Amino acid sequence: MSTRFGKSLLVTLLGSTLLCSPAIPVIADTTSDLPDIGTTAGGTLSINQELLMGDFYLRQLRSGAPLIYDPLLTDYVNNLGQKLVAKADAVRTPFHFYLIQNNEINAFAFFGGNVVLHSSLFRETDDESQLASVMAHEISHVTQRHLARAMEEQQRNAPLTWVGALGSILLAMANPQAGMAALSTTIAGTQQGMISFTQSNEQEADRIGIRVLQRAGFDPMGMPDFMQKLADKYRYASKPPEMLLTHPLPDSRMSDTRSRAQQLGHRVVASSQDYLFAKLRVLGMYGGMDGLSQFMLDDYKKGNAREQMAGKYGQAILYYKSKQYDAARNIIQPLLTQQPNNVWFLDLATDIDLEQNRAPQAVSRLEQAIKSQPNSAVLQLNLGNAYIEARQTAKATTLLNRYTYSHPEDPNGWDLLAKAAADQGLRDEELAARAESMALVGRLDQAIGMLTTASSSVQVGSLKQARYDARIDQLRQLQQRFKQFDRS
Repeated sequence: MSTRFGKSLLVTLLGSTLLCSPAIPVIADTTSDLPDIGTTAGGTLSINQELLMGDFYLRQLRSGAPLIYDPLLTDYVNNLGQKLVAKADAVRTPFHFYLIQNNEINAFAFFGGNVVLHSSLFRETDDESQLASVMAHEISHVTQRHLARAMEEQQRNAPLTWVGALGSILLAMANPQAGMAALSTTIAGTQQGMISFTQSNEQEADRIGIRVLQRAGFDPMGMPDFMQKLADKYRYASKPPEMLLTHPLPDSRMSDTRSRAQQLGHRVVASSQDYLFAKLRVLGMYGGMDGLSQFMLDDYKKGNAREQMAGKYGQAILYYKSKQYDAARNIIQPLLTQQPNNVWFLDLATDIDLEQNRAPQAVSRLEQAIKSQPNSAVLQLNLGNAYIEARQTAKATTLLNRYTYSHPEDPNGWDLLAKAAADQGLRDEELAARAESMALVGRLDQAIGMLTTASSSVQVGSLKQARYDARIDQLRQLQQRFKQFDRS
């Protein structure tokens, strides 16, 4: 399904070194002010306050960074991330994983269990264990509460500095052109302190992350191997990647990680089929000039069975991107015959159908597939989109109402629901759906305005009006909670 998608002192702060419920999260602690800084991370922020801060900064990130809202890739990185989280200790928050379209090698984590990967990691990692090692490292920054500990360390010198600067720093990491202008010199005076503090964080995240990696069934050598690959590749580069500038890989760190990996034991772990599909999809759909090449596909076609199938999938993507839809169909259809419920194949076949004005064919295929995978977010979104294109908007609305209830933080669902409502002339429902999209990117005033218009356009005292008014109240409450982060 085609989707919308929209130096970093925080890399130093967080150690991001390469290596619903309703749309508003329920926060039990409604304290309006940040607490006084104590002597431990637990005295700095409560978990509920971390969740609230994470929600605030995530909305800023959605607003200004090129997040990739691709249902297949979202599913993949979250499934892989949750596999690792399940083997981590001291997990105090839910975890959510995001992908940003950015050719700079990077990954970072911030409050509330939010972990962000740059798409270039798929280009640079050789196997799934290497990618998982980066994620395990970032997960460990969160479980060890390194950001809360860094806030505590710096609060003595610069009260509320982090609250005012964090959003800009996150944006600078994710989208440097947009973010650096907002940074100014807010935390320049404490930069050196952050760097020295974070070096110990890095070692701790390596040490804990490699255990998480091993427990989750991946090769512990994936972590030192990836570090070594980056060190070798950029050893003589005139401009190393941002991650290596802010977090150099000293020999001591690399040797320590390799020693720990050897103690845990090397194991041969084949990359999953999904990793191979995800890698080629990222490169083919979002790789730009550094994307999927015919040379790479030829290599895949010479590999093992999994690699050969991935190579065919990647070839179909290249044909699709170059608008050679018949050629793409000729590759994807035999793959679908072999695996009729494969969501990677179903998604691409649907896109091809819709480009060739074959929406009814896509609907029929997806309705059959969803019977065996009724909870698949990928299939639900594809079917909702196909219903709209096939002018079956009532079915689309029913399906998408269920989807947005279960996935309130996915902009794809709200965008499609707004389109289905517009096609039916349901102006109030369209506005309500668009309001949710606005809220997800932190534009709460606009969201409230849209819901107010929706409420005034329906029957007084109706269930619809009550629902819109209740949502307005929720968003206003959230605005009050977020005020503490807008002080500076």
